[in-house]
Amino acid sequence: MKTNATQPRFSVLLLMFLLGSFGMVKGQELFPVRGFCIAAPGTAQLSTFIRFIDEELASRKVNTLVLRVDFNYQFKSRSELSEIGALSKKDVQKIVEVCKKHGIRVIPQINLLGHQSWANKTGNLLKIYPEFDETPHVKIPEKYEWPNADGLYCKSYCPLHPDVHKVVFAMVDEICDVFEADAFHAGMDEVFYIGDDKCPRCSGRDKAELFANEVNKISNHLSLKKRQLWIWGDRLLDGKVTGLGAWEASMNNTHRAVDLIDKGVMICDWHYERPDQTAVYFAMKGLSVITCPWRKPDNAVAQAKDLVNSRKQATPELKSRLQGMMQTVWSGADSFLDEFYGKKVASAESVSACFRALFAEINNNQMPKP
Repeated sequence: MKTNATQPRFSVLLLMFLLGSFGMVKGQELFPVRGFCIAAPGTAQLSTFIRFIDEELASRKVNTLVLRVDFNYQFKSRSELSEIGALSKKDVQKIVEVCKKHGIRVIPQINLLGHQSWANKTGNLLKIYPEFDETPHVKIPEKYEWPNADGLYCKSYCPLHPDVHKVVFAMVDEICDVFEADAFHAGMDEVFYIGDDKCPRCSGRDKAELFANEVNKISNHLSLKKRQLWIWGDRLLDGKVTGLGAWEASMNNTHRAVDLIDKGVMICDWHYERPDQTAVYFAMKGLSVITCPWRKPDNAVAQAKDLVNSRKQATPELKSRLQGMMQTVWSGADSFLDEFYGKKVASAESVSACFRALFAEINNNQMPKP
């Protein structure tokens, strides 16, 4: 009887393929969202950024890209708000195409509510529409310092101004359309100015209700086109009870909004200095959540391990809400790319080092254990 000499080799290859497929499924189950968040690039670095997606995000099995666009797009609906030299529709389409190639979900971000200024610079929304300012009596200093007498970190728009949503929703709709997005990230982190005593509309109102109503207004608008709202989670944590303080949590009583917001909102739970385990809190509140590190590799790895353990031990209901992890980058895209590709020196505690360590840990969980 003639034997097939290739059969043992074929069987081994088949077994390796099946084990690899099992590892892939296992990794996807443990980390349904494997995300990366960064500012949209400038036009000069667009080709390098596309190369980074094509080679680096794809090889690490990143499946979600949150792009902080803000005013770095040539809006047609609100052209007065676009930055000089902003990305064109054709530029965005190049990003969308490479992400489609690798099955990467693109989620654009425009900061809503808070972060309408930075240091001594007013953002385009309040620069063009100063009437939207929640605290017009607080002036932007020539030289910014923290702390300061006004408690100024970043400006906010007034969520109760009758015209503000007509403007911001036009941008939201356009940016979601051009990115072909089924979700939108509204930021909404580090909101220090809300319900100000001198605001003719917000004064005396419950800050938690003001915050929750703004979240729900945005979420309801997005739902008209079956889009999901993503936000940062810090304003929904009690900074006093947890000891997390005013940056990674709220000290101005917005935390009670966690019980008032739409349960379909995705919470991006960020902790950068310590691997605090607050994701389970959000899951227990009925909210889907992803854990977000920044620049400390050891913390990112610890957070990934915590997520794996939490998902393994959770009830099916809680497990379904613990959605994964997302690396955040808070420098510009150009600076990150220079660091990643070795054009400038990266320290052991750098964003590129954290990115490499996080996805090494995530993808290690995709490998079948012997």
